[in-house]
Amino acid sequence: MDDIILKIENVSKIYKLGQIGGTTLREEFQRWGAKMRGKEDPTRKIGAVQYSKGETFLALDNVSFEVKKGERVGIIGHNGAGKSTLLKLISRITAPSTGMIGLNGRIASMLEVGTGFHRELTGRENIYMNGAILGMTKKEIDSKIEDIIEFSELRQFIDTPVKRYSSGMYVKLAFSVAAHLDSEIMIMDEVLAVGDMAFQKKCLDKMNEVSRTRGNTILYVSHNMSTIRELCDRVIVLEHGKVTFNGGVEEGIETYLKASFQNELAIDYTNIPREKHRWTSKLKTAYTAFADEKNIFDAHEQLRILIKWVNEEDVSDLCLRIEFRTQDERTIGTSFLYDFYSGKKDEQGEICVSLDLGSFAPGRYRTKYTFFNKGAHGRIFDAEVVQGLSFRVMSDGEIQWDSKHWGNILLPELRQSSPEGDRT
Repeated sequence: MDDIILKIENVSKIYKLGQIGGTTLREEFQRWGAKMRGKEDPTRKIGAVQYSKGETFLALDNVSFEVKKGERVGIIGHNGAGKSTLLKLISRITAPSTGMIGLNGRIASMLEVGTGFHRELTGRENIYMNGAILGMTKKEIDSKIEDIIEFSELRQFIDTPVKRYSSGMYVKLAFSVAAHLDSEIMIMDEVLAVGDMAFQKKCLDKMNEVSRTRGNTILYVSHNMSTIRELCDRVIVLEHGKVTFNGGVEEGIETYLKASFQNELAIDYTNIPREKHRWTSKLKTAYTAFADEKNIFDAHEQLRILIKWVNEEDVSDLCLRIEFRTQDERTIGTSFLYDFYSGKKDEQGEICVSLDLGSFAPGRYRTKYTFFNKGAHGRIFDAEVVQGLSFRVMSDGEIQWDSKHWGNILLPELRQSSPEGDRT
């Protein structure tokens, strides 16, 4: 069809692990010499997995989909799902092991900060180089260069070698080039996360504009579901190299978040590594569970959570804070319990807390627990922070709740009153 600008057919990508060709020639000789002597690889990073020659890794597994001209498609999935590999194949940085990729237009790619830039060239020279790579003439670039520089907010530094740019300056210039030069397909891989919030908003507005006015097709990878919602009109979800969903944005985000939804009714923290914090805790959380042995609730029910811990020192005036978050880690509310416990070293403490869920909109939520002592002037110290359980609130009303537009908190119903109000 004429409106199909990108077609992926049965594409797989297999990487051979433990092979020569990953770094410099000198390091390859160091590896070879160490292997001949039966020694460890001297160039391997601490903690990295050592692969044997001949091992393979299937990064993409029989992926197929089509993208129409002017579509804005979000590609989401957990780390290692194959998102960046897919974009590299589409950008022709590497070739697929099997399958076919059909393109009908020029591509501007931002797969990482500074992609396609030459460090020794100035910002202005890199603009011309990127334009030439895309097949543009000098006259075409001349007509756009002032707009590119103005959008990048880097006029003061445009004749400075980009090797002196910060990561944020790289992103500003790279995005400006990709957005203004003549390319039919824009590919963005999480790069906007480096820029400041104001520039991120500016970039999203620009991508919306070029998609509407110039008909540009956009492929956008991000872990930020808010930007996916704002920019994209379709979502593809990847999991372990396979396409698990291809459709509407909200349904796609729901599929992505559902994969990470914890179905356990209890967590034993005995062998779970703790988060590192600046505080020194006097206790260690040992166990937490839903007291009613379920993690799906109706909106009119109460959430009851059982928490157990062990005192590592004498504890007094213990306080508890529970943060309630959406599945994409936005905190929507916090509840406290103050000065509820004192105990001796090595004692086990236990508490069951409850909360009315009537103010929660339907959806999935996570909890985060913080035990602390409250000092003078509200200062918090001696805190133990752990990731808690996840739960779901179901709708018991007639309205299908739209958390994207309406939020995650249900306010009290509106009341009808007279314009004059109560004058008694």
